[in-house]
Amino acid sequence: MMHSWRVRRQFFLSLFLLTAVALIAIPAQAEWYVAGQAGYSFADSLRNVTTTGPFSGIELQDFDMKNSLAYGGKVGVYPFHGSLGFELDVFHSTPHMKNLDNSPGIHLAVTNVGANILLRYPGVTFQPYLGVGPAILIARLSRSVETQPDTQVSIGFNFLTGIRAFVTPKVALFTEYKYTDAKFGFDDAFGSFGGFDSTYRAHQLFVGVSYHF
Repeated sequence: MMHSWRVRRQFFLSLFLLTAVALIAIPAQAEWYVAGQAGYSFADSLRNVTTTGPFSGIELQDFDMKNSLAYGGKVGVYPFHGSLGFELDVFHSTPHMKNLDNSPGIHLAVTNVGANILLRYPGVTFQPYLGVGPAILIARLSRSVETQPDTQVSIGFNFLTGIRAFVTPKVALFTEYKYTDAKFGFDDAFGSFGGFDSTYRAHQLFVGVSYHF
């Protein structure tokens, strides 16, 4: 299981780097755009929670997560003004863990940096689209009664679909759904007692505005 996750992580990281290089190498005469976005993140419970460190291998209960506001921005390009595009998508949310039994919850902040491959219908006014790609997720766990501050970086996966509507030849409004899947491992969360591994999944709904060059 661990070996398969390492292979998947290496594959996602390679795909992320290739997409990022593609964004840099594409000529300026392509259709570029920048966008701002805001919305809401609906995080599933942290699942498959297992301790690491000196007391590794103990399965814990799922950690319930709170829904939260989310915001971010993106830059993208359609190299040939057609259906195929590439996008760097960054957004931030705070899916804090809810109260655990009689103890207070734990603050968690997640920054998602995704490199997506896009397919769209290149309509003049309306452009439905979908995308998929790897993501780098930066998760920050705050100090609480049970936990120490801990930051970890993992490789995950994003899927998205949405529709863009042009209100002028260069300005468009869009709405978008995103799904994120990743592994979170906070090895120092419990101090000298170790930490935990877990599975993170979240659904996000965004609205935004984009400017196309």
